Amino acid sequence: MNIEEVIKYIEDWAPKGIAWEKDNIGLQVGNPKNEVSNILLALDFNEKVLREAIKKKSNLIITHHPYIFTPIKNLNFNTDTKSKLIKELIQNNTTLYSAHTNLDYTKGGVSFELAKRIELENIQFLENQLSNQYKLAVYIPEENVDLVSDAIFNAGGGIIGEYSKCSSKNFVEGTFEGSSLSNPTIGKSKSFERVSEIKLEVLVNSWKLNSIIDAMKSVHPYEEPAYDIFVLKNKNNNYGAGAIGQLPKSMTSKEFLSHVKKSLKTNGLKYAIGSNSKIKKVAVCGGTCSDLMNKAIAAQADAFITADIKYHTFLDAENIIMLIDAGHYETEVPVLKPLKIKLDKFIKSNNSPVKVFKYNGSNNPVKFFN
Repeated sequence: MNIEEVIKYIEDWAPKGIAWEKDNIGLQVGNPKNEVSNILLALDFNEKVLREAIKKKSNLIITHHPYIFTPIKNLNFNTDTKSKLIKELIQNNTTLYSAHTNLDYTKGGVSFELAKRIELENIQFLENQLSNQYKLAVYIPEENVDLVSDAIFNAGGGIIGEYSKCSSKNFVEGTFEGSSLSNPTIGKSKSFERVSEIKLEVLVNSWKLNSIIDAMKSVHPYEEPAYDIFVLKNKNNNYGAGAIGQLPKSMTSKEFLSHVKKSLKTNGLKYAIGSNSKIKKVAVCGGTCSDLMNKAIAAQADAFITADIKYHTFLDAENIIMLIDAGHYETEVPVLKPLKIKLDKFIKSNNSPVKVFKYNGSNNPVKFFN
């Protein structure tokens, strides 16, 4: 199994196309064609993570936060720590890969795992992504519909929520007249033809559109397939920001704060008191997401958990919604567990001896003084 196969598996779950446009996700350093020895997962990359990767013979390190976020102007191997670590990665033939906002915005990603960690039920996105889908309509002879639809489905078309291979089919009549240079599958050139066809309509994510069209064309029987692409304004059921759900039973504010602190294994919480004495409906967003507070209020959440909250945002929340700053590291590190589980299953299904490790230490730079 090579590194490129692992990356493809991750990006089938958390596609690069859903990431923040200014994010630097994906390959940071290394050769994706190399065979995988072992894999080490960490929230951030630093010297301690590299030492553990070498110790565990892991030539693939997967982090949540990108190590290279802004353009590197030079590599100074004498004094610059980042440069020296990049040099060591190269010398040890170790690949560094990052799944950041694509892992934030996918179902089962950062916010969903945060919601599960505090035992929320009926979890949904707090804000679904918009306008990143198309409807593909293609006209096919009836006897070729299964061949073409299977090609589209196998390329990633027709996914709606938890359902795959979704489509609609309608009988239509198509007409054409080929030029003297044409070579029609049905009828003759320079002859006006009427043919019975199926109009197949399929939902397509924007980042898969080109590959799906290529797949469709590769098996379509017509010399010039007729198809339409419609831009949609739909909410995308599979991708979005934050998450919202309900606790199994209501808690007092004090009980809920204690529950969050224990569940996230944090040394402390910053919070503003809300308007409700009981907490039942809770919104969350791992990392820096205080800009979603109004979405949480509109969804009638009793509490909203995120990180890196400013003083004036706490002022705005006071007596309206319980707003909790649980820490950037603490709200994002839970995602490493489902990522490990997914990779373990993938590796097992490929009968590979590769092992997946989570970084043993904490690379949280924020410390508490008690």
